[in-house]
Amino acid sequence: MDINNDTEGMKLALEWAAKGLYTTSPNPRIGCVIVRDGRVIGAGVTQPAGQDHAEIQAMKDAQARGHDVRGATAYVTLEPCNHHGRTPPCSDALVRAGLGRVVAAMEDPNPLVAGQGLAKLAAAGIEVSSGLLAEQAYELNIGFFSRMTRGLPWVRMKTAASLDGMTALHNGASQWITGPEARADGHAWRARACAILTGIGTVKADDPQLTVRSVDTPRQPRRIVVDSRLDISPSARVLEGGGTWVVAAVSHPEKEAALRAVGAEIITLPNPHGKVDLPELMRELGRRQINELHVEAGGKLNGSLIREGCVDELLVYLAPMLLGDAQGMFALPALTELSGRKSLKFHQVQQTGADLRILARFTSQ
Repeated sequence: MDINNDTEGMKLALEWAAKGLYTTSPNPRIGCVIVRDGRVIGAGVTQPAGQDHAEIQAMKDAQARGHDVRGATAYVTLEPCNHHGRTPPCSDALVRAGLGRVVAAMEDPNPLVAGQGLAKLAAAGIEVSSGLLAEQAYELNIGFFSRMTRGLPWVRMKTAASLDGMTALHNGASQWITGPEARADGHAWRARACAILTGIGTVKADDPQLTVRSVDTPRQPRRIVVDSRLDISPSARVLEGGGTWVVAAVSHPEKEAALRAVGAEIITLPNPHGKVDLPELMRELGRRQINELHVEAGGKLNGSLIREGCVDELLVYLAPMLLGDAQGMFALPALTELSGRKSLKFHQVQQTGADLRILARFTSQ
C-alpha cells in the first residue's frame, strides 16, 4: 500500500488501532504503521495487557517481511510509552531499532509518560512530531484519557426508547422497541466497554445476562450490579460465569457468602442515605482500571446517575413509534425553572436500521 503523506500514514495507523477496540483494555488502543519510501513495511496493534504494544508488533512485522526499519517513519496513534509497566518502554525499542522519524497523533495522558517518550526519541536524534488526527485518536481512547486525567471511567449510558421517550410499558413489556440493527449496534458498544453496569431493578425485572452476543469478541466486559440491600438472587443470570461485582450499601454476611460462592465480588460503598455512593463508585472503578463504563439500567438508576453527575454521554436509540403513557428513560425530578435543566450537545446522529442513534454528551452548562 502506498502512503503519500503523513495524514494517510496516520489514518492507516488509526485503522490498525481500531482492531484493538475490544481487546487492549486497560491499555489504550494503539496502532502503528512503519513506512519507508512511501511503502508500508510493518504494521501492528497493541495486544492484550502484558503483551506487545503496537510499535513492537509493527517492528516484528517488518522484520518478518524482511525489512530493515532503520531510518523509516513510524506513525503511531499515541506517544510511545517511556516507562516499565508489564512491558519495557517502546521508546527505548524505537531508539535501538534506529527509526528515523516518529509521528504521533497525541501525547500520552499517562503522567508516567506525558511527553517523555517523544523527548527520549528526540534526544536520540529521531525526528518527532505530534498532533496529527488527534481528535480521532482521542475518540478511540476516550475512556483511557478520562481515567488518566480525571481518575474516572468515561461513562456512557445506553437506552432504547420510542419517539416519545418511553422504554417499556407499565407492565414491563419492552421487547422489542428497537430493531435488530440497533440491538446489534448496542452490543458493539457493550463489547468496547471495560464493564457494563445495571441496577437491581433491571435484574429483577428482566434477569439479563449483560453479555456481548451479537458481536464477535474474545473478551467479555466485567458486569456490575448496583444493589443497595443485596437483594440479588445467587441464581441471577448476570452472575453466571463468575466475576460480577455487586455494589451494596449494607453488609450482610449470609447474603455475601452466597454471592461469593457463585464467583461474585461484593463492594460496599454506602452514602449517608443508605444507598450506594455513586460518585465514589465511579472513583473506585477508575482505581480498578475501568476505562469505559457502559450503563444499561432502568429509569430510576439512570436518573440517579445523571443527578449525581456520573454520566458523560447518552447513547440513545429512538424507534419510530409512540407508546404513550409508559416508563421513561430517566427518573429526574420536576423542574420549576429551565435553569435547572441538564444540557447536552449532539456528538453523533445517524440512522441505524429503522431507528435513530443519538450520541449526546453532557455539557458543563
